[in-house]
Amino acid sequence: MVIHQIKVVQAVVSAIAEGGRGVTGTAFPQQPVKALKLYEFEGSPFCRRVREVITLLNLDVEIYPCPKGGKKYRSVVKEKGGKLQFPFLIDENTGDQLYESQDIIDHLFKHYGKTGKTPQKFSSYPNMPYVAVAGTILNGARGVWINKKIVDRAAPAQKLELWSFEASPYSRIVRSLLSELELPYILHNVAKERWQDMGPAIFRLKPGKYIPLKDGKREKLLPIMQGKMQVPYLVDPNTGVKMFESAQIVKYLKKQYGH
Repeated sequence: MVIHQIKVVQAVVSAIAEGGRGVTGTAFPQQPVKALKLYEFEGSPFCRRVREVITLLNLDVEIYPCPKGGKKYRSVVKEKGGKLQFPFLIDENTGDQLYESQDIIDHLFKHYGKTGKTPQKFSSYPNMPYVAVAGTILNGARGVWINKKIVDRAAPAQKLELWSFEASPYSRIVRSLLSELELPYILHNVAKERWQDMGPAIFRLKPGKYIPLKDGKREKLLPIMQGKMQVPYLVDPNTGVKMFESAQIVKYLKKQYGH
């Protein structure tokens, strides 16, 4: 438990280093008809840029983890795109396949944003992402390399599902492990939609019973998440497991898929 709390602190510091991006998002996302497919790995600063925008747009995407040393999906990226570079986005709605984080970000805003234009804040990243690199280092570089114990293990029959938002320190721990275990999953973003959502689930800025924004994405997700707005929340359709609490999720994933 002490080790897990250290990981939480590192993840918190990592989120702070990124300036709070990846916390808030629109309550009324323009979800694509066909699922976006993102090939990436948790520790990459360039992938992190894309995930922050996915949180802002509150999109659900299929994640195919491609940690260094991974065998399952890195070869798919090489085959489809011609090179090993991450992130790599496949959008079957538009027919686009994109490398380069800025190109992906522009694509996401163009097709799934409110105005079709990339806001200045997300169009002028430095060529070298010093802050994001620092965030990765502060997070112990988790999610960068494959867990060598499972290199030849086949992916589960059905994708896991994770409810999360990019800057959540507890979710970051789970996403890092999913990356290291090369477990594909459906990422359901649960971005904070307004100031009343701010703060941890047990102590939000607005006191009293939590009431989500009417007709917002969170309101629609609440019944799916057992009436509890808390992340991370993991569903494994392969075993029927449904659980909150990052420490418990980590324990489960290691036991079920880490050998």
